[in-house]
Amino acid sequence: MSDKRAPAGPATRRAFLKNVAVAGVATGLGSVGADAFAQTGSSASPTGIGAKPPTRATLDANAAYAKFLNFADAQDFEDARHGLVATLPEPVKIPGNQGGYAWDLSQFSFITGGPENNSPATVNPSLWRNAKLNMNHGLFAVVDGIWQVRGYDLSVMSIIRGDNGWIVVDPFTTEDVSSFVWKNLVVPHLGERPITHVVYTHSHADHYGGVRGIVSDDDLKSGKVRIVAPVAFTEAAVSENVIAGNAMGRRASYMYGMLLPRSPVGTVDGGLGKTSSNGAITLMVPTHFAEKTGQRLTLDGVEFVVLMAPESEAPSEFMFYLPKYKAFCAAEDATHTLHNLYTLRGAKVRDALLWSKYLQTALDMFGDDMQVLFASHYWPTWGNERIVPFLRAQRDMYRYLHDQTMRLANGGYTPREIGEMLRLPDSLAKHWYCRSYYGTVYHDLVAQYNLRLGFFDGVPANLHRLPPVESAKRYVEFMGGPDSALKKAQGSFDKGDYRWVAEVVNHVVFAEPDNVAAKHLLADTYEQLGYQSESASWRNFYLTGAMELRNGVHKVPIGSPENPDTIRAMPLDLFLDFLGVRLNGERAAGKSLTFNLVLTDTNEKYLVGVENSALHYSKGRTSGSADASLTMTRNDLNNVMLGAATMHNLVIAGRAKIDGDSQKLGEFVTWLDNFEFFFNIVTP
Repeated sequence: MSDKRAPAGPATRRAFLKNVAVAGVATGLGSVGADAFAQTGSSASPTGIGAKPPTRATLDANAAYAKFLNFADAQDFEDARHGLVATLPEPVKIPGNQGGYAWDLSQFSFITGGPENNSPATVNPSLWRNAKLNMNHGLFAVVDGIWQVRGYDLSVMSIIRGDNGWIVVDPFTTEDVSSFVWKNLVVPHLGERPITHVVYTHSHADHYGGVRGIVSDDDLKSGKVRIVAPVAFTEAAVSENVIAGNAMGRRASYMYGMLLPRSPVGTVDGGLGKTSSNGAITLMVPTHFAEKTGQRLTLDGVEFVVLMAPESEAPSEFMFYLPKYKAFCAAEDATHTLHNLYTLRGAKVRDALLWSKYLQTALDMFGDDMQVLFASHYWPTWGNERIVPFLRAQRDMYRYLHDQTMRLANGGYTPREIGEMLRLPDSLAKHWYCRSYYGTVYHDLVAQYNLRLGFFDGVPANLHRLPPVESAKRYVEFMGGPDSALKKAQGSFDKGDYRWVAEVVNHVVFAEPDNVAAKHLLADTYEQLGYQSESASWRNFYLTGAMELRNGVHKVPIGSPENPDTIRAMPLDLFLDFLGVRLNGERAAGKSLTFNLVLTDTNEKYLVGVENSALHYSKGRTSGSADASLTMTRNDLNNVMLGAATMHNLVIAGRAKIDGDSQKLGEFVTWLDNFEFFFNIVTP
């Protein structure tokens, strides 16, 4: 029998900490995903089979968009340029702190023109128009006292003049861009004044990640700068995507076109902006919180009237009105697009009913007084006579998607039927700011069904469907074999019936993943669907799928979003929850253990156990009968999670101690999975 008080051997300690470190890195990867995980992708296609031209069916589909929408309407182009103070010099390339470029707008230099429809044949004309608008960049005056910096990240930085300095709202995604833009654009044209407050409108990283580019720890500790955010911000910012972080990250590489060339046959836009910047994503924990609607906060002499909007576009979000400027900040709840109620990278479904009600509250509280509306993406809207109809349309769009979904659901219709049956009424659909550049009507409808009724559609055949590969094999057999299926599918492709071809040929690919003809036909199909997509997210998904079908999974370096700020802000509960996700149930079957985790600097202690192939823990408890004990500081654990230290070295240095059955603790490590980022998506 082993002595539970004996220290674990070096090999066991190294194995244990290697896995802990991997868990930390993976946890960090997921913790900043949100809508900002997009990183600047390749500017050239990977070697292999290239893109094909649009078919007649695609040309006709895109022509229908051009006919339906009013391309003579130039208002957005006027608004996107309105108030320009200055720009960074062309070509716009912001250097990264670790080399390369944090931002390179020149990658999109092929996108030119005004409101006219001059779209390439390979791009939906509505999406192309949006891509042109998002090429506008610079420092812009919103009103006297409020400015925005746009075009240097997926998101927008807003700047408000206070009595003694600047109030910064949403300081971009990365420290690299935030710092450069502040020093080279804001200060030279607005003047050198201290930053007194930073406001995070919500808990997605593109709205807080650049904070360390403009604020230091000393600024925060001295009280020189205060950070204001909606209540529950920190937990939401750190935790939203951790549990499914690896899957979200991989899917985000599709959604944001991270692996695609920037070209008319690749990525042209991100839907909310061009794309997201590269560099260090940072986090400084807020010092003050907006807590309830109607609350009044005075920041550097400027009164903010709070409108809380939790569980709308983000788990933690708020909007606010500035009486001094008659200006309303809509955060991300009213922008120039239909937003996601379900995001393709994966996340919890968002509640369109709540979303709509928040916009109604905005109208009730401030609708008579607003003279300018600005948000966390896109350009502002000026004039009460334009703002009120804009908010009403956004309000009604989300309410329509929710209510009409549930009307049909209560009539017995299933999610895919509802998605096919409903479209926005023309009174909404003809507004450019209700178009599907980011979210889509189809997925938002299905999302609202899922919100209220879950994924099961009520059809008994769908209670226990076969998994994809087994189902695919049977479908292909019923279709007369792969050759017969592909011959029929080619006929459907030639007719432009691409959605059907995708469904059929996907079965062939999953039944025979080495079938080159099937993969190429499916790639051709995805490509045409991508060319037709109004949504940047859909386009990027389709075209990335086509690329990987033709050329295989192209494992390129992906900007790593894990960072010390996120790890330090992460509750230990969340780290342990993620260890539970990594626990391989088969390897742990029939086995059990317990160990104590004691953090001496934070006075935290946990009793962690594994039974029945599941992890559990009790906070604030330890047990003398535990198989092992790990004692260290939270700071050292953070360093291990970041890969900056190893357990072996910490034990040798006397900064960590492992007591008890080292073999048992080492065995626990062998039960943990490590996740491969570049897992297959378009093939099994």
